[in-house]
Amino acid sequence: MQDTYEIKLPQFEGPFDLLLFFIERDELDIYDIPIYKITTDFLQYIQQMGILNIELASEFILVAATLMRIKAKMLLPRREVDPVTGAEIDPRDELVNRLIEYKKFKEATESLRKLEEDRQSINKRGNALAENKEIAALFETEFEMQSLTMFRMLKAFQNVLDKLAREKNKVVHTVESPAYTISGEKMLLFEKVKIGSKLPFEEVFEGVENRVHAIFVLLALLEMVQEQQLKLIIGEGYNNFWITNAEPEAQILHEGQEN
Repeated sequence: MQDTYEIKLPQFEGPFDLLLFFIERDELDIYDIPIYKITTDFLQYIQQMGILNIELASEFILVAATLMRIKAKMLLPRREVDPVTGAEIDPRDELVNRLIEYKKFKEATESLRKLEEDRQSINKRGNALAENKEIAALFETEFEMQSLTMFRMLKAFQNVLDKLAREKNKVVHTVESPAYTISGEKMLLFEKVKIGSKLPFEEVFEGVENRVHAIFVLLALLEMVQEQQLKLIIGEGYNNFWITNAEPEAQILHEGQEN
Protein backbone atom coordinates (compact mmCIF):
# COMPACT_ATOMS: atom_id res chain seq x y z
CA MET A 1 0.00 0.00 0.00
CA GLN A 2 1.47 3.32 -1.06
CA ASP A 3 1.64 6.20 1.36
CA THR A 4 -0.67 9.07 0.54
CA TYR A 5 0.46 12.64 0.86
CA GLU A 6 -1.87 15.52 1.48
CA ILE A 7 -0.86 18.94 0.21
CA LYS A 8 -2.35 21.92 2.00
CA LEU A 9 -2.17 25.50 0.75
CA PRO A 10 -3.05 28.51 2.89
CA GLN A 11 -6.50 29.89 2.14
CA PHE A 12 -6.82 33.59 1.50
CA GLU A 13 -9.94 35.69 1.46
CA GLY A 14 -8.91 37.38 -1.79
CA PRO A 15 -5.96 38.28 -4.03
CA PHE A 16 -5.02 41.34 -1.93
CA ASP A 17 -4.92 39.16 1.16
CA LEU A 18 -2.41 36.94 -0.66
CA LEU A 19 -0.30 39.95 -1.73
CA LEU A 20 -0.20 41.25 1.86
CA PHE A 21 0.91 37.80 2.99
CA PHE A 22 3.87 37.90 0.57
CA ILE A 23 4.79 41.44 1.67
CA GLU A 24 4.68 40.59 5.39
CA ARG A 25 6.43 37.24 4.92
CA ASP A 26 9.39 38.72 3.06
CA GLU A 27 9.35 42.01 5.04
CA LEU A 28 8.94 44.09 1.90
CA ASP A 29 8.33 47.82 1.77
CA ILE A 30 4.71 48.27 0.70
CA TYR A 31 5.54 51.69 -0.78
CA ASP A 32 8.37 50.24 -2.91
CA ILE A 33 7.15 46.79 -3.96
CA PRO A 34 9.62 44.68 -5.99
CA ILE A 35 7.08 43.96 -8.69
CA TYR A 36 9.10 41.15 -10.31
CA LYS A 37 9.35 39.12 -7.09
CA ILE A 38 5.75 39.58 -5.95
CA THR A 39 4.44 38.79 -9.45
CA THR A 40 6.51 35.59 -9.56
CA ASP A 41 5.24 34.48 -6.13
CA PHE A 42 1.64 35.28 -7.07
CA LEU A 43 1.79 33.35 -10.36
CA GLN A 44 3.46 30.38 -8.64
CA TYR A 45 0.61 30.25 -6.13
CA ILE A 46 -1.97 30.32 -8.93
CA GLN A 47 -0.05 27.56 -10.75
CA GLN A 48 -0.11 25.38 -7.62
CA MET A 49 -3.84 25.94 -7.31
CA GLY A 50 -4.27 24.87 -10.93
CA ILE A 51 -2.20 21.69 -10.41
CA LEU A 52 -4.46 20.72 -7.51
CA ASN A 53 -7.56 21.36 -9.67
CA ILE A 54 -8.72 24.10 -7.30
CA GLU A 55 -11.05 26.58 -8.94
CA LEU A 56 -9.65 30.10 -9.01
CA ALA A 57 -11.85 33.11 -8.39
CA SER A 58 -11.98 35.72 -11.10
CA GLU A 59 -10.44 38.26 -8.71
CA PHE A 60 -7.19 36.25 -8.59
CA ILE A 61 -6.99 36.12 -12.40
CA LEU A 62 -7.68 39.86 -12.66
CA VAL A 63 -4.96 40.76 -10.15
CA ALA A 64 -2.51 38.43 -11.92
CA ALA A 65 -3.16 40.26 -15.19
CA THR A 66 -2.76 43.62 -13.39
CA LEU A 67 0.60 42.57 -11.96
CA MET A 68 1.86 41.48 -15.38
CA ARG A 69 0.68 44.79 -16.89
CA ILE A 70 2.55 46.76 -14.20
CA LYS A 71 5.62 44.63 -14.76
CA ALA A 72 5.51 45.34 -18.50
CA LYS A 73 5.08 49.08 -17.93
CA MET A 74 8.12 49.19 -15.66
CA LEU A 75 10.23 47.64 -18.42
CA LEU A 76 9.44 50.50 -20.79
CA PRO A 77 12.22 53.08 -21.18
CA ARG A 78 9.75 55.97 -20.83
CA ARG A 79 6.95 56.15 -18.28
CA GLU A 80 3.72 58.12 -18.24
CA VAL A 81 3.96 61.72 -17.05
CA ASP A 82 1.48 63.53 -14.82
CA PRO A 83 -0.01 66.31 -16.99
CA VAL A 84 -0.33 68.61 -13.93
CA THR A 85 2.96 68.17 -12.06
CA GLY A 86 5.07 66.85 -14.94
CA ALA A 87 6.48 64.07 -12.74
CA GLU A 88 6.73 60.46 -13.90
CA ILE A 89 3.85 58.22 -12.79
CA ASP A 90 4.93 55.04 -11.02
CA PRO A 91 2.90 52.12 -12.47
CA ARG A 92 2.77 50.63 -8.95
CA ASP A 93 0.95 53.60 -7.38
CA GLU A 94 -2.58 52.31 -7.98
CA LEU A 95 -1.69 48.84 -6.64
CA VAL A 96 -0.01 50.31 -3.54
CA ASN A 97 -3.02 52.52 -2.78
CA ARG A 98 -5.44 49.61 -3.09
CA LEU A 99 -3.25 47.40 -0.86
CA ILE A 100 -3.08 50.09 1.83
CA GLU A 101 -6.85 50.58 1.63
CA TYR A 102 -7.45 46.83 1.89
CA LYS A 103 -5.05 46.56 4.84
CA LYS A 104 -6.99 49.27 6.71
CA PHE A 105 -10.30 47.47 6.18
CA LYS A 106 -8.77 44.16 7.19
CA GLU A 107 -7.40 45.57 10.43
CA ALA A 108 -10.74 47.26 11.17
CA THR A 109 -12.59 44.00 10.51
CA GLU A 110 -10.27 42.11 12.84
CA SER A 111 -10.86 44.69 15.58
CA LEU A 112 -14.63 44.41 15.18
CA ARG A 113 -14.42 40.62 15.29
CA LYS A 114 -12.55 40.71 18.58
CA LEU A 115 -15.11 43.14 20.01
CA GLU A 116 -17.88 40.78 18.90
CA GLU A 117 -16.21 37.81 20.60
CA ASP A 118 -15.71 39.80 23.79
CA ARG A 119 -19.32 40.93 23.77
CA GLN A 120 -20.67 37.42 23.25
CA SER A 121 -18.57 36.09 26.10
CA ILE A 122 -19.98 38.75 28.41
CA ASN A 123 -23.70 38.37 27.76
CA LYS A 124 -24.98 35.45 25.71
CA ARG A 125 -28.55 35.37 24.53
CA GLY A 126 -30.67 32.64 26.06
CA ASN A 127 -33.75 32.92 23.84
CA ALA A 128 -32.04 32.70 20.43
CA LEU A 129 -33.40 29.18 19.73
CA ALA A 130 -36.99 30.21 20.38
CA GLU A 131 -36.66 33.28 18.14
CA ASN A 132 -35.19 31.18 15.33
CA LYS A 133 -38.15 28.82 15.49
CA GLU A 134 -40.57 31.74 15.41
CA ILE A 135 -38.86 33.23 12.33
CA ALA A 136 -38.87 29.84 10.58
CA ALA A 137 -42.57 29.47 11.24
CA LEU A 138 -43.24 32.68 9.31
CA PHE A 139 -42.11 30.98 6.09
CA GLU A 140 -44.29 27.91 6.35
CA THR A 141 -46.73 27.17 3.53
CA GLU A 142 -49.84 27.85 5.60
CA PHE A 143 -48.62 31.31 6.57
CA GLU A 144 -47.74 32.13 2.97
CA MET A 145 -51.25 31.19 1.84
CA GLN A 146 -52.80 33.31 4.61
CA SER A 147 -50.67 36.35 3.68
CA LEU A 148 -51.37 35.97 -0.05
CA THR A 149 -52.88 39.09 -1.59
CA MET A 150 -54.02 39.96 -5.10
CA PHE A 151 -51.12 42.37 -5.46
CA ARG A 152 -48.54 39.72 -4.57
CA MET A 153 -50.12 37.22 -6.96
CA LEU A 154 -50.18 39.77 -9.83
CA LYS A 155 -46.59 40.69 -9.05
CA ALA A 156 -45.54 37.03 -9.35
CA PHE A 157 -47.51 36.75 -12.60
CA GLN A 158 -45.74 39.85 -13.95
CA ASN A 159 -42.39 38.21 -13.20
CA VAL A 160 -43.48 35.20 -15.28
CA LEU A 161 -44.47 37.46 -18.19
CA ASP A 162 -41.15 39.35 -17.99
CA LYS A 163 -39.25 36.06 -18.11
CA LEU A 164 -41.18 34.93 -21.18
CA ALA A 165 -40.51 38.27 -22.89
CA ARG A 166 -36.78 37.98 -22.21
CA GLU A 167 -36.70 34.47 -23.66
CA LYS A 168 -38.62 35.60 -26.75
CA ASN A 169 -36.44 38.67 -27.37
CA LYS A 170 -33.16 36.93 -26.64
CA VAL A 171 -30.42 38.17 -28.96
CA VAL A 172 -29.22 35.49 -31.40
CA HIS A 173 -25.82 35.96 -33.04
CA THR A 174 -25.34 34.46 -36.49
CA VAL A 175 -21.83 34.01 -37.87
CA GLU A 176 -21.65 34.38 -41.65
CA SER A 177 -18.63 33.78 -43.86
CA PRO A 178 -17.71 36.89 -45.88
CA ALA A 179 -17.82 36.73 -49.66
CA TYR A 180 -14.28 38.11 -49.94
CA THR A 181 -10.78 36.66 -49.65
CA ILE A 182 -7.42 38.30 -49.17
CA SER A 183 -5.92 36.38 -52.10
CA GLY A 184 -8.70 37.60 -54.39
CA GLU A 185 -8.24 41.21 -53.32
CA LYS A 186 -4.48 40.88 -53.91
CA MET A 187 -5.13 39.87 -57.52
CA LEU A 188 -7.39 42.91 -58.01
CA LEU A 189 -4.71 45.17 -56.54
CA PHE A 190 -2.16 43.80 -59.01
CA GLU A 191 -4.50 44.78 -61.83
CA LYS A 192 -5.03 48.28 -60.43
CA VAL A 193 -1.37 49.08 -59.81
CA LYS A 194 0.74 48.69 -62.92
CA ILE A 195 4.53 48.78 -63.16
CA GLY A 196 5.86 52.31 -63.41
CA SER A 197 2.62 53.96 -62.23
CA LYS A 198 1.35 55.05 -58.88
CA LEU A 199 -2.16 54.99 -57.47
CA PRO A 200 -3.64 57.30 -54.82
CA PHE A 201 -4.48 55.54 -51.58
CA GLU A 202 -8.18 56.46 -51.80
CA GLU A 203 -8.54 54.90 -55.26
CA VAL A 204 -7.51 51.52 -53.87
CA PHE A 205 -10.88 51.37 -52.13
CA GLU A 206 -12.97 52.40 -55.11
CA GLY A 207 -15.76 49.92 -55.70
CA VAL A 208 -15.79 48.45 -52.19
CA GLU A 209 -19.25 47.23 -51.27
CA ASN A 210 -19.26 47.60 -47.49
CA ARG A 211 -17.13 47.96 -44.38
CA VAL A 212 -16.09 44.29 -44.33
CA HIS A 213 -15.00 44.50 -47.97
CA ALA A 214 -12.86 47.56 -47.17
CA ILE A 215 -11.14 45.66 -44.34
CA PHE A 216 -10.25 42.80 -46.70
CA VAL A 217 -8.80 45.30 -49.20
CA LEU A 218 -6.68 46.90 -46.48
CA LEU A 219 -5.40 43.53 -45.24
CA ALA A 220 -4.51 42.51 -48.80
CA LEU A 221 -2.65 45.80 -49.30
CA LEU A 222 -0.67 45.42 -46.07
CA GLU A 223 0.24 41.83 -46.91
CA MET A 224 1.49 42.84 -50.36
CA VAL A 225 3.57 45.64 -48.85
CA GLN A 226 5.06 43.16 -46.36
CA GLU A 227 5.86 40.75 -49.19
CA GLN A 228 7.49 43.67 -51.09
CA GLN A 229 5.06 43.31 -53.97
CA LEU A 230 3.77 46.86 -53.49
CA LYS A 231 5.29 50.00 -52.00
CA LEU A 232 3.84 52.86 -49.97
CA ILE A 233 5.09 56.33 -50.89
CA ILE A 234 4.38 59.32 -48.66
CA GLY A 235 3.39 62.33 -50.71
CA GLU A 236 3.24 65.99 -49.82
CA GLY A 237 0.53 67.21 -47.51
CA TYR A 238 -1.34 65.58 -44.65
CA ASN A 239 -2.24 61.88 -44.96
CA ASN A 240 -1.18 61.79 -48.61
CA PHE A 241 -0.13 58.28 -49.65
CA TRP A 242 0.58 56.66 -53.02
CA ILE A 243 0.71 53.00 -53.93
CA THR A 244 3.26 51.81 -56.48
CA ASN A 245 4.23 48.44 -57.85
CA ALA A 246 7.45 46.71 -56.85
CA GLU A 247 10.56 46.79 -59.04
CA PRO A 248 10.24 44.95 -62.36
CA GLU A 249 12.68 42.27 -61.17
CA ALA A 250 10.57 41.56 -58.11
CA GLN A 251 7.44 41.52 -60.24
CA ILE A 252 8.93 39.01 -62.67
CA LEU A 253 10.04 36.84 -59.75
CA HIS A 254 6.54 36.93 -58.29
CA GLU A 255 4.97 35.95 -61.62
CA GLY A 256 7.44 33.08 -61.94
CA GLN A 257 6.46 31.78 -58.50
CA GLU A 258 2.79 31.85 -59.44
CA ASN A 259 3.43 29.96 -62.68
